Amino acid sequence: MILKVRRSFCRNAALLGLATAVILFSLPAEAARLKDIANIRGVRSNQLVGYGVVVGLNGTGDSKSEFTNKSIERMLDRLGVKVQGKDISSKSVAAVIITADLPPFARAGNKLDITVSTLGDASSLRGGTLVQTPLRAADQQVYAVAQGSLIVGHSGSGVHETAARLPNGAMIERDIGQEFASRKMFRLTLHNPDFTTAARVVKIINRELAGKFANALDAGTLDVVSPPPYEGRGVELLALIESLEINPDQAARVVVNEKTGTVVIGHGVKVSRVAIAHGDLTVKVGGDQGPKRDGDKVMLMEESANVGDIVKAMNKFGVSPRDMITILQSIKAAGALHGDLDIL
Repeated sequence: MILKVRRSFCRNAALLGLATAVILFSLPAEAARLKDIANIRGVRSNQLVGYGVVVGLNGTGDSKSEFTNKSIERMLDRLGVKVQGKDISSKSVAAVIITADLPPFARAGNKLDITVSTLGDASSLRGGTLVQTPLRAADQQVYAVAQGSLIVGHSGSGVHETAARLPNGAMIERDIGQEFASRKMFRLTLHNPDFTTAARVVKIINRELAGKFANALDAGTLDVVSPPPYEGRGVELLALIESLEINPDQAARVVVNEKTGTVVIGHGVKVSRVAIAHGDLTVKVGGDQGPKRDGDKVMLMEESANVGDIVKAMNKFGVSPRDMITILQSIKAAGALHGDLDIL
């Protein structure tokens, strides 16, 4: 089967600003630690958010706005100062949203880094101080309190001064985490669910623990029962399991980024016998050369050739990234590309 794509290379190269594609190959998966390809159920971070007020700005705060004035009124009321929101007008104050990630096993007294972003029309947070602000999780419970002087990155235009960082700017107020030492069963979830990988993990864990203690529920979920020698020693058991080396399997896939001209080819992507004609370029996978016209550029490949060989051949002869995408799509449509083709 011959797939023909006839477009002007110069026109496409001008549109994309690229003459060749950057080709990246995904090598066969090497051993990785289980902790790098799976999560332990219950070991996760949580997002925190809060609404607060930044003071001390040098005329770069919010212009007179109702919600900012009400926030200042409530803040001063808690401090014993009675004012009316309509009487407040200060460009040294800005309403902000505070975000942070609460790590697993967080304990009261530990510190968190926070990000502070303007909510109103303040032009800069430089020089400001965040007033004590409670941070809540999705359950609406307060888990941390934030306060401190903001740090704004240098920017000549000031465009990025509406967001600031505050290292160790929040104090955790309650303990977070589960008791793992006494647990009798642990659940693991693979980052990239795959039946082959799950089966390999179960086999290696059972071999290491010298018994049938691991079981795969599906392509991405595995349960591990604590063996008798590790009863009450869940932390040591998890330390042993997460350090095991696994060879994760991966699906055959080609990913093409049309904007950058990048082609990423996964390991195991194969191509059946096919002939590709592109202008005066012909690439044949398997079979003989056949008739050849004057001026034609013909490149023959063994039937065992993969997508990487075809892409390199097209790249060598100046096929534009956009035409390359069209050709790969045509090979996939013809059923000759054995793997997924993702266009970004």
